[in-house]
Amino acid sequence: MTQANPSSFPLEFESIYRGISEVFPHQPDSSDPEQNLTQRLLKCDRPLRIKLGIDPTGAEIHLGHSIPVRKLRAFQDAGHTAVLIIGDFTARIGDPTGKSEVRRQLTEADVKTNAETYLEQVRPILDFDTPGRLEVRYNSEWLSSLDLGKILELLSTMTVGQMLAKEGFSERYGKGDPVFLHEFLYPLMQGYDSVAVQSDVELGGTDQKFNIAVGRDLQRHFGLLPQFGLLVPLLLGTDGSQKMSKSLGNYVGLQEDPLSMYSKLEKVPDALIQDYFELLTAVQLNTLPENPRDRQKLLALEITRQFHGEAAAQQAQQAAISLVQGTGEPAAGVPEFSLAQINFPAKLFYLVGSTPLCASSSEARRQIQGGAVKLDGEKVTDPNQEFVSPDDLIGKVVQVGKKKFARLTP
Repeated sequence: MTQANPSSFPLEFESIYRGISEVFPHQPDSSDPEQNLTQRLLKCDRPLRIKLGIDPTGAEIHLGHSIPVRKLRAFQDAGHTAVLIIGDFTARIGDPTGKSEVRRQLTEADVKTNAETYLEQVRPILDFDTPGRLEVRYNSEWLSSLDLGKILELLSTMTVGQMLAKEGFSERYGKGDPVFLHEFLYPLMQGYDSVAVQSDVELGGTDQKFNIAVGRDLQRHFGLLPQFGLLVPLLLGTDGSQKMSKSLGNYVGLQEDPLSMYSKLEKVPDALIQDYFELLTAVQLNTLPENPRDRQKLLALEITRQFHGEAAAQQAQQAAISLVQGTGEPAAGVPEFSLAQINFPAKLFYLVGSTPLCASSSEARRQIQGGAVKLDGEKVTDPNQEFVSPDDLIGKVVQVGKKKFARLTP
């Protein structure tokens, strides 16, 4: 996974450099703390300031988003200060990186609503309690007060040619698709965040290299020591082929219930198992079980434990065994769905479509007809099967596919 040569990093910083794609600048033979991050770590007489920016453009964070957050925790554990920036101002523009069209601008209310969930979702990962180890900042603190003169100064640090070299911009421009001027401001504002918090290291995915490099340039422009960029890979989703994304349905959300989280991770393709262990856990890779199925179970248990605790993870594993392998034992920890929301008599496709297991009644009909739906372990194939009252359903478990479950309650 690591593209930078692992042998160039000392063992004492193993957790910091584990699974990274790139550090820049990186001159491993240099003793200059401006060119070699290890030298900066060894020689600096103060805790380094490690920046990670998160734009609250949605309400839910998934495991792919958690990778740089885990790296932030590794720096915390090494004695440095994590600076977590909630991009409440930049989110209103939206990062154009990797987008084939202009992003919809969010309202201030949209951003505030999304931001409220973010800190709770990363709380199981970061150290919120040790004094001096975490600063949570909102970039509206400095960006909302920039006057036109300061904005012009920021704009003067880059050329149109440099900006069009950014991935996405050049492609859209070449196709004749519109590139709006406010989008040019995004990397400059994210870069100015590095100036405002005086970061020593900025973390991000491999798609953030341009924006992080802009931060280095702006720090230099304002007379500060330029930050290092530390890039982590973009996580492939549970489908094994595309980047993890909620819109593609191949994601595992940090707020998912233990059984759903465990069930999804237990099915991660064999080819991705080692990457998931490297990027999402602290498990030593040379200790992994040889049997692929055992590795899947260990991965699911380890990650579910991180977010829900040991007891809930063990319960989820036992519930998955009971539901999927049919042990006949009652499965604990299954998410519940209240039948009080259903008007009876009700047909099966409507009932299943009303649960969180399917996006719509039409999807539920397709799943039932395709043989993907079970009721208490028994396959049901007639979408029009009618239930006169909830009495025969209470306590039963609806299953869609291998990963989605709901217990029906009054």
